[in-house]
Amino acid sequence: MKFFTVLGIVFYSTIIILVGLSMIGLSLSLIPMQNINNLLAYLQNSANLKIIFGLSGFLLILISFSFAQLILGKFQREKTIAFSTASGEVTVALSAVEDLIKRLTGIIAEIKELRPNVIASKKGIEVDLRVILKSEANIPELTSRLQEITRSKIQEVLGLEEQIFIRIHIAKIITPEEKERKKKDNEREDPAVPYSGFGRI
Repeated sequence: MKFFTVLGIVFYSTIIILVGLSMIGLSLSLIPMQNINNLLAYLQNSANLKIIFGLSGFLLILISFSFAQLILGKFQREKTIAFSTASGEVTVALSAVEDLIKRLTGIIAEIKELRPNVIASKKGIEVDLRVILKSEANIPELTSRLQEITRSKIQEVLGLEEQIFIRIHIAKIITPEEKERKKKDNEREDPAVPYSGFGRI
C-alpha cells in the first residue's frame, strides 16, 4: 500500500511539473505555438494516436480516482482507533477518546483546563495535552501523575495493549493574584442591578 502511495505522489508530481513547465514555456514563447498546432493536427489525423490519447486520458482519470480513495481512506482510518474482538471489528472515534481525557480535569485539583489532541499512528496512540493550571504546583510531579492517569484511563476503557505516548504542554499557570484580579474584573463588568429582587405585583 505504501508503494502505491509513493508511486501516486511521484506520478502526480511529474504531471504537475510537466504542466507547469509547459505553461512557463508558452508564456515565455520558448515553445512555438506552431509546434503545438502541428502536434494537434497530427493527432487529429492519426487514428492510432487518437485511441492511445483517449486510453491515456481514461487511465489518468482511473488513477486519480483510485489515489483519491486511498488518501481519503487513510485519512478516515487515522481519525479512529480500530481493534478486533471475538465478535468482530470495533472502531472508536478519536474525538471520543479526547472527551474521555477532558473528564480528567475534575480528578486533579490543580488543573483548570485540559485540551487533548489524540492521534493514532503505527507507533501507537499519541496524546498531546495542553494544560492550564489553577495554581503553582510541582510541575514534574503533577505532569507525571497526569500522564499515568491518562495512560491507565485509556487502557482501562479501550483495553488496548498498544503503546501510548503522552506529551504535555503547560500553556499557563494562574496565580492567586490573577484569580483575584479576574474576580474583581467580573464584578466590575456585572454590577448589581438595584431592585432586581422585586417583581411586579
